[in-house]
Amino acid sequence: MTADVWLPIPADEIDGLPPAAESGLVYRYWDGGPDFPADPADCVFYTVPYLKGTEIAVRPLPAMISVRVVQTLTAGTDHVEPGLGTLPSGVRLCNAKGVHEASTAELTLALILASLRGIPRFVRGQDTEEWHAGFYPALADKTVLIIGYGSIGAAIEDRLAPFECARVLRIARSPRATARGPVRPFTEVPELLPEADVVVLATPLTETTKGLVDAAFLARMKDGALLVNVARGPVVDTGALLAELTSGRLTAALDVTDPEPLPPGHPLWRAPGVLISPHVGGSTSAYLPRARRLLAAQLTRFAAGEPLANVILTT
Repeated sequence: MTADVWLPIPADEIDGLPPAAESGLVYRYWDGGPDFPADPADCVFYTVPYLKGTEIAVRPLPAMISVRVVQTLTAGTDHVEPGLGTLPSGVRLCNAKGVHEASTAELTLALILASLRGIPRFVRGQDTEEWHAGFYPALADKTVLIIGYGSIGAAIEDRLAPFECARVLRIARSPRATARGPVRPFTEVPELLPEADVVVLATPLTETTKGLVDAAFLARMKDGALLVNVARGPVVDTGALLAELTSGRLTAALDVTDPEPLPPGHPLWRAPGVLISPHVGGSTSAYLPRARRLLAAQLTRFAAGEPLANVILTT
């Protein structure tokens, strides 16, 4: 039996990995292909292939009887959680905190600014040679509510700072004080929604947050408010959102949808007031260098028997 490490990036492309001869680790490359690189029973550290979906993510888990660590390269872990019940006790599930904050926050700001300032209308006008002059909303003086104030939520606020927002309101599972102001509990969402011009969803997908944005949630948003989802599609009830978009009362900017990918012919494609990007919050040039650094650091800790970073839960 060997101490195998499964990586979706070839080991020779990751600087700083513990040397195999000294650590006893054997690096195996697997990015979700039909054939496993070795016997899953020998894997002690499994890095989940990036953006390959739940079926591929969990496929080897039932046979991984020796695994000690499951490492995702995403901020969320919902795509691997269905397979965790097949694992032995004591396995640590780690996420990719530190990899996607900058890219996701960048896209969030891009979606907010594009939606408020009418960029989709301008692009369509350029295609048809129409000049859509007029007054458009600014981000300046707006109140922004961030729901899911973890590391990505904080990175979003970092990038909001220069835009002269009137207020930034913060919601998280664990209320706390920060240098910028209080982070409030989810129980305060209903009273804060009517105050927000822009509502940003950056929360993980859990049993608590699935369907969080339902008809009642949307009804409490102020007329003309913008909903931005960079979390997961099922956080939002698509039917309820379509009703508000069709009425023209709300607008939305969505990097994630339910269903996803959004199929041709789905009414969300042509709903008024919606801007859709194809789940590209973390898929940028910043991803690969940061993912490599994370893996090198985690495996160095693992080989040395040191505590791992980003542990979400232990089975």
